[in-house]
Amino acid sequence: MSPDDLRGLAEPPPEGKALQALWWAARGEWHRAHECAQQDEGGPAADWVHAYLHRVEGDPANARYWYARAGKTPATGDLDAEWASIARELLAG
Repeated sequence: MSPDDLRGLAEPPPEGKALQALWWAARGEWHRAHECAQQDEGGPAADWVHAYLHRVEGDPANARYWYARAGKTPATGDLDAEWASIARELLAG
C-alpha cells in the first residue's frame, strides 16, 4: 500500500493505531487522529505520529517532546510531505 492508497481508503486501516491516526489526520479530523495516537502509548510509530499532530496543531514544544520519544529529529518542513514520509515508513513495516 502507498501513502496515496492510505489516503484513499474509505475507512481507517486495521493495521494499528498509528496508521489510523494518519488516516484521520488526512481527513482533517485532528481530534480523532490524536485519540488514536494516544491509544498506542509507548510505541515509537505512534509517538512519531503524535509529534506530527502537534506540529499540525501549532504546538512546537509539545511536538519536540514527541519527536524525542519517537527517536526522530523534529521536522520543520512541509506538513503534507511529512505525512507522506511517515505513512511510507509505517506502511513499509
